[in-house]
Amino acid sequence: MSSSIATPSQFQYDLICIGSGPAGQRAAIQAAKIGKRVAVIEKKRTVGGACLETGTIPSKTFREAVMSFTGPHQHWGRPTDTAKIRPTAEQLVARVSDVIRTEGEVMNDQLRRNDVELIQGEATFVDPHTLLVHTDNQSQTLSSTHILIAVGTIPTPPPNIPIDGQYIFDSDGIIHLQQLPRTMTVVGAGIIGIEYASMLGALGVEVTLVDSRIRPLEFLDGEIVDELIYQMRNHQVTFRLGETVEKLEIANTPSRKVVIHLASGKRLVSGLALYSVGRTGATATLQLEKAGLTVDARGRLPVDSQYRTPVQHILAAGDVIGFPSLAATSSEQGRLAACYAFGLEANPMTSLFPVGIYAIPEISMVGATEEQLTHQKIPYEVGIARYREIARGTIMGDLNGMLKLLFHRNDHRLLGVHVIGTGATELIHIGQAILHTERGLEYFLTTVFNYPTLAECYKVAALDAYNKLCET
Repeated sequence: MSSSIATPSQFQYDLICIGSGPAGQRAAIQAAKIGKRVAVIEKKRTVGGACLETGTIPSKTFREAVMSFTGPHQHWGRPTDTAKIRPTAEQLVARVSDVIRTEGEVMNDQLRRNDVELIQGEATFVDPHTLLVHTDNQSQTLSSTHILIAVGTIPTPPPNIPIDGQYIFDSDGIIHLQQLPRTMTVVGAGIIGIEYASMLGALGVEVTLVDSRIRPLEFLDGEIVDELIYQMRNHQVTFRLGETVEKLEIANTPSRKVVIHLASGKRLVSGLALYSVGRTGATATLQLEKAGLTVDARGRLPVDSQYRTPVQHILAAGDVIGFPSLAATSSEQGRLAACYAFGLEANPMTSLFPVGIYAIPEISMVGATEEQLTHQKIPYEVGIARYREIARGTIMGDLNGMLKLLFHRNDHRLLGVHVIGTGATELIHIGQAILHTERGLEYFLTTVFNYPTLAECYKVAALDAYNKLCET
């Protein structure tokens, strides 16, 4: 389809994307596919933004390395005593740089094949259509009809906490861990904190997880969170919930321990600490005021349903606009933003997107939770399948996994899917597809799944729900 908006001749580009993460990259390629002149500005050493350099890809690669030492399959001819097989930090991160390099090459190739110009440097606004791009030795001025801000987020700077990258880390720096400690304190039980606490706990590190909330990951199904906490406690993770951190300091002793002072008067002492309390939009250096834009207290930009900021030709997508702040949704937001910018018809992003948490064990969900359905007074029935009931679960050595389905009691539509265990983020997509069709119980009862697979969990959970429905 062709654009319905003509590009003024005085502008060098039709679209400039600030940031080459999932949102910026996808927007650039979408615009290029319809013949637009597109540039991507990236200030980091590689394309892909924080997603590739410090966030999604490195942390998930780190997790795979941990699982290679500690996964459920380790009992097949391998010792089960973590202390005997404990790897070094160097072994765990060795694969990370290889994956970053390979994925960076793939992304570079995608941009190049679509004639998207990649410009290395840091962008600041001169006016609503003009950017000044600073590199190491020079600067250049670029102009564009449309500009997409897709700069992502950075760890929220902690007050009075010395992030030194040696004893106290933030969520971007932890991937550069040089040695595994015996003990570690993680401040913040959000997704990042939970993921790293569970990984390190699985390696035998004594982890203490501190959070001011009484319950972590409140957006998840409560039963799934309970199972997660149970399994993490079995891997030496201690939860200090409802506790607020006042300050962190490094003890001036030969052993160089980190001392965490809690508002309750308690003191925690550990070898290292990870401070992972929120992230802030990476907008501070953009000089947005010159473009007529302002951000909220967390550096995020407000947008409308078409990802337009209050300055209509400037759009924003990805983590910098806030929830849901997932790589997958950011990518789709970027694509849609480019479509809307150039007048292409496009359906809005569905609300039925999956959430994946790459902890040990893995968690994924799509649709409603029990808590949400109860609050909305929607009648429902629960069907549960446990991996230990499935031949594939036994084969893999994961006997603690679980799939949970929520069905409407009246019309038996599927309302929510919740998984914890091996392959959760892959298994979730079957349920996601059925949610979109507004089908449910009958589909799972009459469908044949490969044997032995984890997908059989859907059949077992549906039978569980069916039996309950027949009893009432």
